[in-house]
Amino acid sequence: MCLPSVIPKKTESETKGSKMAPLKPGDEWIENFDLAAFTEEIRDLGRVLEKQQGPEDVVHLNRIVRWSNLCGGIGLLTMGLGINLISIIGLSTWTFSRWTMIAHHTCHGGYDKCHPNKKRWNRFKFGIGTFWRRLADWFDWMMPEAWNVEHNNRHHYNLSEIEDPDLVENNLVELREMNAPMFFKYIYVAVAACTWKWLYYSPNTYKELKLAKWRREGRKVPDGVVASDALTIKTLIFETNPFYTLTEFFFVVLGPYLLLHFLVMPMPYIFIAQYLGRDDMYMNAVKNLLLAEILTNIHGFVAVVTNHAGDDMYRFRSGCRPHSGSFYLRQVLASVDFDYGTDIVDFLHGFLNYQIEHHLWPNLSMRSYQKSAPTVRSICAKHGVPYIKQNVFWRVKKTVDIMVGSASMKWFPEDYEKEFLKIDDKVEAARKALKMKS
Repeated sequence: MCLPSVIPKKTESETKGSKMAPLKPGDEWIENFDLAAFTEEIRDLGRVLEKQQGPEDVVHLNRIVRWSNLCGGIGLLTMGLGINLISIIGLSTWTFSRWTMIAHHTCHGGYDKCHPNKKRWNRFKFGIGTFWRRLADWFDWMMPEAWNVEHNNRHHYNLSEIEDPDLVENNLVELREMNAPMFFKYIYVAVAACTWKWLYYSPNTYKELKLAKWRREGRKVPDGVVASDALTIKTLIFETNPFYTLTEFFFVVLGPYLLLHFLVMPMPYIFIAQYLGRDDMYMNAVKNLLLAEILTNIHGFVAVVTNHAGDDMYRFRSGCRPHSGSFYLRQVLASVDFDYGTDIVDFLHGFLNYQIEHHLWPNLSMRSYQKSAPTVRSICAKHGVPYIKQNVFWRVKKTVDIMVGSASMKWFPEDYEKEFLKIDDKVEAARKALKMKS
């Protein structure tokens, strides 16, 4: 539904009585920003993009699936021959692309309306429901159901708020405030980049799945437990938590992937090695899988963790209504795009280089983000909204600065945050009144 064309204006007395705090350098654009006009243009573009989705988006998805499978095939067919970069890169990219492109956009509903196979390429079917679907569609350290809650719901609709489970500045507060040499902090980040998917992401997404179940059941979080704190492998081993045990986590989430991916999948090389008179092929395959795991963690760290971190990214104090003016503005101000333009460049970035566009409309296809990026950039320029697009490796540097505490994110001016939320409330009230009249 369109925004009402007229937003209730302040009276003269309200205007005189509402003094805004002075804006900091770089925030001057906010003073004359037209939230309603910006929102209307973004909403209109989203509607157009959704209507345009069709067979060409399915063809594009199939191309990405073929590229992913090709990487996997090359890696699987060569991983027994000896430790080699071809196998490692192939296996790593296979895992990376299966997650960031195929599962990511399907689980958001990007192909719900345009894909003819509704029994698989649908957010309510892909990777969930049975262990077979997890194995066949998207087998990784994270459970697809847990990812859907943590990422699709919590992260996307609490972006850069304290309730955002992927808020780097909050999750790394212990490291940021640690009284330790900077060299040690960089080593910490390097190790985390090699292990973060199973060390942090898998247990934390599973925690969010448990929390969602608690909310549905009306259960309260126990006193002393901060629900927004990240739950990691370290937490499971050295501390206690009310959500689940280490044993449950291993047998339900981590163990199946560890066993099947690293130990069972390379077993054909035992028989191939016997036929060829060799005795090293199975262990070669296992070693290549382990090295590919390190590489795909690094690849994911570079393309994923950097999406919303940096001293030029804004944070927010309060939540906002989904798809409101504040919501759309925050998706731009707390996200960053990387270099984009061709399928190969986008494939290497996991199509996460369109992070602004993806956060504006999470339920669109990869191809829609390619098409929309130039228009979104021009809309932002028209309204003076900062649209940040930089090289991914420069964003790694900015992200690491946040992680180690040498830089901090920006806070959106509190007065304007409250003002925009009030505008959202007025627009929602006008929308409901209009609906009742009709």
